[in-house]
This record gives sequence, C-alpha cells and structure tokens, in this order.
Amino acid sequence: MIIGDRLREMREAKNFSQGEIEKRTGLLRCYISRVENGHTVPAIETLEKLARALEVPLYQLFYDGEEPPSLPVLPKGKPSDVNAWGSIGKDARFLKASPPTEQNQRRRPQACPLHGRENDQEERRSSQAKLSEFPRILRIWLQLLVDSADS
Repeated sequence: MIIGDRLREMREAKNFSQGEIEKRTGLLRCYISRVENGHTVPAIETLEKLARALEVPLYQLFYDGEEPPSLPVLPKGKPSDVNAWGSIGKDARFLKASPPTEQNQRRRPQACPLHGRENDQEERRSSQAKLSEFPRILRIWLQLLVDSADS
C-alpha cells in the first residue's frame, strides 16, 4: 500500500479538497500533493495531522476495515530472557568485552566551572604550592630588574 494513494482516496471520499486539508493541518497544498503523488514520505507527526484533518483514527490510514484489526495470536516460545540479545554467541562475547557502564564506574570529580579543571585535592595542593612560590619568584624578578637597571 502506498500511503499517498490511501490519503487521496480518503480525502476524496470525504469530498475535501487539498486546500481544505491545507487549512485544517497547516501543511502547504504543494506538500499534500507531493505526499499524495508519492514524491514525499510524511513523518508520523504529519500523518497524525492528516488523520485529524480527515476525521479518522490514525490506524485507518494503514488499514481498510471499519473495525480496528484484531491482535494476532503469537506462538508460545521460550521465555524472553533466554532469547535476549547478548545472552549467547558472538553478542554475549561482545558484551563481556565491553567497558563497564557509567553506573559501575567510580564517579569522577566535577570540573571547576571557572577554570575547566577537575576540582580534586591534588589540584588544590598544586595550586597552593604555586601560590606560595609566587612571592619568592616576584622577589627574584624584582631583584633582576634592579640589577639590570644598575648596570
């Protein structure tokens, strides 16, 4: 089934023009034409708008009957956890080799918002050591300036 053909069929059955659908949905008439002619595949949100404009439930865009389709009877099989992806074979080996998830990893310290560095004890000690050396470096620099001015 081509969705464009179904939309045109339903629009014509309700005696709506593309212009009326344009007013009801806010979609451009040229876009509606492109969908009906099969040049564009509409997104689900667009199909919801079109179904509302046509005053039909969304499933009727994909189904010809009057009543909703009945649910199929699925064969009973193995429990879902037995057939789960990654429980056997190559997928299981891949999962075992994968790095641990974020939940299992130790939380890293948050970055300092001002400097973008990690805010941990070592960083603070390093910064304090640099600050304590600053006056000594400043004295040496000033001494060099004075010595160069004297010569």
